[in-house]
Amino acid sequence: MATIDPAADLPSHPALATVTARIVMVVAVCLSLYQLYTAGIAALTALVQRSIHLGAILTLTFLLRPPFSTARKDRLNLWVVVDGVLVAAAIFCTVYICVNLTAIFERQGDWLPMDRLVSILGTLLVLEACRRVIGVFMSVICVVAMLYAYFGPYMPDLIIHKGYSVERIATTLWLTTEGIFGLPIGVAATFVFVFVLFGAFLETTGGGSFFIEMAYALTGHFSGGPAKTSVVASGFMGSVSGSAVGNVVATGSFTIPMMKKVGYRPHVAGAIEAAASTGGQLMPPIMGAGAFLMAEFTNISYLTIIKVALVPAIMYYATLLFFVHYEAKKYGLEGQPREELPRVGQVFKSGLHFVIPVVILIYVLVNNYSPMMAGFVAVISTVAASLLANAVRWQIASATDPSRPSLAAFAGGELQSIVQALEKGATSAIMVSVACAAAGIIVGMVTLTGMGLKFSSLVLDLSYGIEVLAILLIGLASLVLGMGLPVTASYIVLATLAGPALLDMGVPLMVSHMIVFWYSQDANVTPPVSLASFAGAGVAGANPMSTAFTSWKLAKGLYIIPIIMAYRPLLGMGEHYELLHWPVVWSMVTTMLGLIAFASALERFFIRRATWPETLLFWLAAAGFLWPTYWADGLGLAAFVLVVVLQKGRRGETATGQQI
Repeated sequence: MATIDPAADLPSHPALATVTARIVMVVAVCLSLYQLYTAGIAALTALVQRSIHLGAILTLTFLLRPPFSTARKDRLNLWVVVDGVLVAAAIFCTVYICVNLTAIFERQGDWLPMDRLVSILGTLLVLEACRRVIGVFMSVICVVAMLYAYFGPYMPDLIIHKGYSVERIATTLWLTTEGIFGLPIGVAATFVFVFVLFGAFLETTGGGSFFIEMAYALTGHFSGGPAKTSVVASGFMGSVSGSAVGNVVATGSFTIPMMKKVGYRPHVAGAIEAAASTGGQLMPPIMGAGAFLMAEFTNISYLTIIKVALVPAIMYYATLLFFVHYEAKKYGLEGQPREELPRVGQVFKSGLHFVIPVVILIYVLVNNYSPMMAGFVAVISTVAASLLANAVRWQIASATDPSRPSLAAFAGGELQSIVQALEKGATSAIMVSVACAAAGIIVGMVTLTGMGLKFSSLVLDLSYGIEVLAILLIGLASLVLGMGLPVTASYIVLATLAGPALLDMGVPLMVSHMIVFWYSQDANVTPPVSLASFAGAGVAGANPMSTAFTSWKLAKGLYIIPIIMAYRPLLGMGEHYELLHWPVVWSMVTTMLGLIAFASALERFFIRRATWPETLLFWLAAAGFLWPTYWADGLGLAAFVLVVVLQKGRRGETATGQQI
């Protein structure tokens, strides 16, 4: 039966859409400028800074996201009026906090009727924004968390508590920093936003195209070149974009057609892009929102986190490159001729101004400035470098091209580009900010009721104190949560609930958080709900489930590496997680060899197609390298050397295993 649009008979109002778009632009640009101001010039009180950020995000959400798929924003109907009321309510709830901040601090626990009303209204606004942006699943989880806090005395003995009133729940969530305005939205409103803005400026000024061209220049001539380009380009872009799905759409629009052109099957092309884009959130220096949240949760410096996260991220991408290489060799997929590819030197020269901000960002971080200041400097340096490069080009053109734009037109174009980047940065932050606000409801209720300790005890009981079983249970929980939650929210919930269980088992603090963070990515590429894979299938024109299962196979490093982290010093040793220790280096080498052997066993390919005995040797080598004992490493090394010798000895065959 066809869906009936209740507004179908209403006349369209183009002016309404235009006015809305302009309001969105003004709010978004003001939000971005406000975030830059608080990041690099003057800090505000946490509750004020976070409430203004969330108020602007809620305003953008209600202006941009319709309440239902049938609601039209360009027609004057009931839903437009409702959205206007919600925008007004969001502004009112924000202003109430800013105006009454001192009084709110003074009457903690002795709330006025207006305090209770504003708290209930603000919480409902966050739930509605969550429903529109993320979906019903997470909204239901938030509601369940609040119902659990209210009906505590009626819960089963395992999770029973004394229960809390509606007033206590609502005011905790809205008028303190223990709920909606807690740590998650605090990170989103500071570190994350400025780096999302940094990514928006890079993309708007052409940085995305530069990174893709550089990846083509570096890898395009190899066997299966476009696929390796996809892996490298997605690593570049994902480290600054923070969104696996957004990364798939941005880089996949270039790489997936190229992969199909050289012979990759559509579902494989989509899966490669999905797996590569998912890894982008594991790659320093930005890692989506994960590194910032982890720094706040663990009280470990941001620089230390990205330093130790680099090697596992490289391992993930190296494993993916081996999968891609084997696929190309098995099906005889060759790279592109060098003369058809851009030259590295030329690409680097034309895009040098995109490299400068990244170098400045790393320099600022290494010199122990805060991540927020580093993001501020990165944004400003990106704007300055882009303006300087474009001004030089305009000046050169002015001497040779009589049809060049005037100075006023040039300046106007640059200003328009800056405004577009500011708007894009704010609108791109809607998802993560709404997710963090909603996650604040869950975290607030978990803290209020003591559910974290109960859940930790439950994991310990179910795993019988066995680390690997506990990690697998956490991985399963992350998969279920990831079906309805974005990565950031999934990490926050898991770190709050499951992180303490790993700590109780003796897993170091940062290792336990890194394990949880890695597993929070798995829903992007794991059926039945794998958003990055489905996005890749859409771009490739492939079957979504075939793409999802293939990406699940390609992203196996996402499941193996966290387990290794728990049993080996893969992230470093000592209080400062130093990497240059023999056990750490040995762990890195054996883990990488184990992942190569694992990929070879799964694909049944190394130098050429593997026979069944060779495949069994690859499995044995993988098990030996990944088992956390030295004697197993020796067994794995012996099996690996033997199978390489056997593969090299079959010189009478082509790479595909046919006699020549």
